[in-house]
Amino acid sequence: MELLEEVAAIARRAGASILDIYARDDFGTTVKDDASPLTLADQASHDTIVAGLAELEPKLPILSEEAEAASPRERAGWSRFWLIDPLDGTKEFIKRNGEFTVNIALIDGGRPVLGVVYAPVLDLMYQAAEGHGAFKSSAGSAPARIGVSDYRDAGLRVVASRSHAGELMPRFLELAGNPECVSQGSSLKLCLVADGSANLYPRFGPTMEWDVAAAHAVVNEAGGRVVDPEGAPLRYNKDDLHNPWFIVEGNPPFPWAEALAGARRAAGQPA
Repeated sequence: MELLEEVAAIARRAGASILDIYARDDFGTTVKDDASPLTLADQASHDTIVAGLAELEPKLPILSEEAEAASPRERAGWSRFWLIDPLDGTKEFIKRNGEFTVNIALIDGGRPVLGVVYAPVLDLMYQAAEGHGAFKSSAGSAPARIGVSDYRDAGLRVVASRSHAGELMPRFLELAGNPECVSQGSSLKLCLVADGSANLYPRFGPTMEWDVAAAHAVVNEAGGRVVDPEGAPLRYNKDDLHNPWFIVEGNPPFPWAEALAGARRAAGQPA
């Protein structure tokens, strides 16, 4: 798909702008109003992506983490728009662990219909467009089709940390049968389910729409789903751009609802 290839090229250019700053001793780190870190790389990537998308689809609005968000009233008229996180995983960037990504998604009618997730240090890219499948490439290799895996084949693998802050995750993992846990930074967590490396990713913490939209598109085309605790797919361009808790599931989906309800009861939360 030509549009997907062009967006992937923009993500690579944004990644190059990030790596230019990654090579420096000083990232120019500041702190935003929400206490999250901001570096020169965040802004450089934002500028690169916005310029590229403006040439590609000049009439489509862009919603970026690194720009002032349009009001819900203004966004109500956006049936189709770009949703971007120029540098997802700024903390990983600062730690120099390489597990940060460029995220570009196309939203249509509240759904992610195209997504590119690019990890520049790893030279790892996930990309998908509705009806065209999901693909993964690394180190310059040709994109290879990916798909979710069946948890019944080799046992359940969950994207999670057993030392996760709070009580809910350890209780959930116990009730899910103490599965094998795998971990990764930024939106690559969702992509682990998309490429079959894991079968389930429960997210019991705050995220924003731009954090997950691109990877959500990849998961969908890989045969999985990203749903809220009631099982409804995540929606985008809400008045409040915060996501609810969500679960990324493969196919067939692991029956996680009972484990989540039990974990919430054990933690004193409404199930």
